[in-house]
Amino acid sequence: MNNTFRLNSIAEFHTFCHLPSPEHPLISLIDYSKVQYPFEEKNIKWIQNFYTIGLKRNVNAKFNYGQQQYDFDLGVLSFISPLQFLKIEIDPNITVEPTGWLLLIHPDFLIQTALAKKIRYYDFFGYAASEALFLSDKEEQTILEILKNIEKEYQSNIDKFSHELIISQLEMLLIYSERFYQRQFITRKKTNIEVIDQFEHLLNDYFQRGKIFEKGIPTVSDIAEQLHISANYLGSLLRLYTSQNTQQHIQNKMVEYAKEKLSTTELSVREIAYELGFEYPQSFSKLFKQKTNQTPLEFRARFN
Repeated sequence: MNNTFRLNSIAEFHTFCHLPSPEHPLISLIDYSKVQYPFEEKNIKWIQNFYTIGLKRNVNAKFNYGQQQYDFDLGVLSFISPLQFLKIEIDPNITVEPTGWLLLIHPDFLIQTALAKKIRYYDFFGYAASEALFLSDKEEQTILEILKNIEKEYQSNIDKFSHELIISQLEMLLIYSERFYQRQFITRKKTNIEVIDQFEHLLNDYFQRGKIFEKGIPTVSDIAEQLHISANYLGSLLRLYTSQNTQQHIQNKMVEYAKEKLSTTELSVREIAYELGFEYPQSFSKLFKQKTNQTPLEFRARFN
């Protein structure tokens, strides 16, 4: 069989993995060594309607989420958002016992909290599997301590403070994860700079070699796919090293291209706008002025 399972609740995930019923319907910390995926299927594919934060070691399977595959043979922290497609294939060559923890959080647990909106802005929930966070021993202990605090709180007698305390621990977990990712970006600076150089080369190719006529303006996802990384990860790298996101870089190249056409050709503003994929020339003019403090015609007038 090659079906895709849909897991709408944390209880369904527990059943799916042959685990006892969860102690709380909307949040659960799972000992990963006790997870038993239904490996009677050759490939298991599923979509889940909750967040997962996984701290894993020695996983005897290959995971796909996004478009990337990753072997979890070291301690890493990974993040999965609701409605993300996942696939797992057992690897018979790995005989070590997997260890670690899975924290499952249903979106309903976040309702009426600031974290319900804020969690969407943590880019690492959109990273590919190969972009997981590699933790030092000290960092791993920090994350593990927070996970155990969350478990201890929801296993206690629930009172009016329980939910608030768990939410605060979740926020702390995400803030630490953001910090540790920044450290990882810095320690991998050489590799990251190479990615940014490749990004610039791809953009230049589009605008200088005529690919814009063949393929149109590249989208963020187009560029990320050609670099073999996720769009979120590319955006994080660019913001860290250039203080601009991917879309801003693409827009800057568009404006540079437009400047060249305005100063060296007699193409009208409308024609240049259409070349750049704008349906309405006013939208192009607005972007041009936003980036240069001049309208396209004011810029052209400097060369007449």
